[in-house]
Amino acid sequence: RCESLVEIYFQLQQQVMAASTELGPEVLSRLLERFDEVLSSLVKSSFLVEKQPPQVLKTQTKFQASIRFLLGPQLLKAAPKPYMVRADMVTEKQARELELSNYSNTLSESTGEILHNTVALETNPTSGTCCANFKNVLLKKIKRCERKGSESVTEEKCAVLFSTNVTLTPSNISIHLQVLSLPIVVIVHGNQDNNAKATVLWDNAFSDIERVPFVVAERVPWEKMCDTLNLKFMAEVQTTKGLLKEHYFFLAQKIFNDHSASPEDFQNRHVSWAQFNKEILPGRGFTFWQWFDGVLDLTKRCLKSYWSDRLIMGFISKQYVCKLLSMEQDGTFLLRFSDSEIGGVTIAYVIRGKDGSSQVENIQPFSAKDLSIRSLGDRIRDLGQLRNLYPSIPKDQAFGSHYNSEWGGLG
Repeated sequence: RCESLVEIYFQLQQQVMAASTELGPEVLSRLLERFDEVLSSLVKSSFLVEKQPPQVLKTQTKFQASIRFLLGPQLLKAAPKPYMVRADMVTEKQARELELSNYSNTLSESTGEILHNTVALETNPTSGTCCANFKNVLLKKIKRCERKGSESVTEEKCAVLFSTNVTLTPSNISIHLQVLSLPIVVIVHGNQDNNAKATVLWDNAFSDIERVPFVVAERVPWEKMCDTLNLKFMAEVQTTKGLLKEHYFFLAQKIFNDHSASPEDFQNRHVSWAQFNKEILPGRGFTFWQWFDGVLDLTKRCLKSYWSDRLIMGFISKQYVCKLLSMEQDGTFLLRFSDSEIGGVTIAYVIRGKDGSSQVENIQPFSAKDLSIRSLGDRIRDLGQLRNLYPSIPKDQAFGSHYNSEWGGLG
């Protein structure tokens, strides 16, 4: 514990002072200087961001954050008045310079204007904590820096720097405390939110703990990407039912635009940031992430219970659906996420003619807006041509618990 280390520090300092005559002025001076360096390092490392600001931050929008000074209750109890903690926006370049100086440099210029950016560092005697709670902060505007090549504003990372100057008692040492938030992408319009979330997800998932701000790999193993997509899906949808191997296979075919490789072939591949959220999918008007995020949003808002009951196959190609259904009984159907639209779920079903021939039809995808008017379960009940959920579960048995009363309608 930090408090114990500080106590040890003061005990050692007292012992050194007691032996000052034996040590001599030169050795004593060196030891005391070294003690101050150790104390300063310990104190600086106990200044932490307890509650991070939002990692996608919109200008003109209020946000909250909190700073905790672990050693505050012990070292600041004799302070005549509370110290003030300041919040400033810094660019990636400024964050890097601070890191390289081991946070000994101070910020020369804020890269954005933050309102209500100064808060008292207060000790709570009951909980024994020392915190600065930013409850009403607002980023008024951001000053964009020069971007690299084709980099967009939603790929630009910055951070909030929290800083204060404290004087420690009883040693009377003045220390400048600084700590950076996690990387933040600043947006000015809601339509930038999707791409900003991609930058944050990539950075959180694939950056090293010890790194120069805010360096992150341009290419990562596909298996790592699978883990990330799965964790993101489960967290966003709030479900315990994650993605399956066959889902990963479909997603790999999509992101790599390769329908000839086997699942094993994909395991050894690396996926790039460009493939994730810069390159438009073939024949579409959106990137892989934009499409995947649309699925997340739709499932979270309208399909959580269906997904959790494993009633939605979801991540499956239209071609493979045809292969599965063409051999099944008339009226067999399954649910898949739309390939052609962002945030759509479609129903594919087989029609079998009297001559034994089969034809697979895809119903126009339903959006979140459609499903807010009438639920998926009720729409399935409405469609008489749908009989059995693939492979052979009667639809009333599969979806009965999801039907609403005929009077209710909304789902």
